[in-house]
Amino acid sequence: MTSAWLGLAWLGFYWAGVLDPKRILGVTTLDVVRSCQFIGEINGVDPRCVDIPLIGGHSGVTIIPVLSQSKPPVKLTDQKKIEALTQRIQEAGTEVVKAKAGGGSATLSMAFAGARLTDAVLRGLKGDANVVECAYVASNVTEAPYFANPLVLGKSGVEKNLGYGTLNQYEQCLLKAAIPELLKNIKVGVDFANK
Repeated sequence: MTSAWLGLAWLGFYWAGVLDPKRILGVTTLDVVRSCQFIGEINGVDPRCVDIPLIGGHSGVTIIPVLSQSKPPVKLTDQKKIEALTQRIQEAGTEVVKAKAGGGSATLSMAFAGARLTDAVLRGLKGDANVVECAYVASNVTEAPYFANPLVLGKSGVEKNLGYGTLNQYEQCLLKAAIPELLKNIKVGVDFANK
């Protein structure tokens, strides 16, 4: 289904008054998976053992890995290396396209990310306790009407928005830079849906 059809379907649900924002999730799991992979490489651990919140959105500067909250902690103390890792996470999609010489994108990692989010949603719907995953949702956490951050998923969809916790000074600057771009991205999406 194309994004145009998805936009029209969303708008139809909205107009019919049956849109339930607790059941609408935007996938940012690919950025989480990439963050876990890169941190796993740095720390010398299995990426599946890494828990890293990712906030913001899913494009460039709107992708904010909250490295200060990584478990296990990222084994980087040099600020320049932290900034380089953040930028690598933000531009990982472009890195893949360049590696494929423009011949494709990250289809396998997106499939893995989609499966991970689907598994989390299904576990929540089944009633498993403490199912937490990052996703892009309608939110009042920031001035952006949609925002990605960790969520508790349950039988009704999004049961609790966990926000983004305490950010260090660098992450606060990333958030400040991300919001204007995120607002532009949201406007483009809303304008598209309203056409």
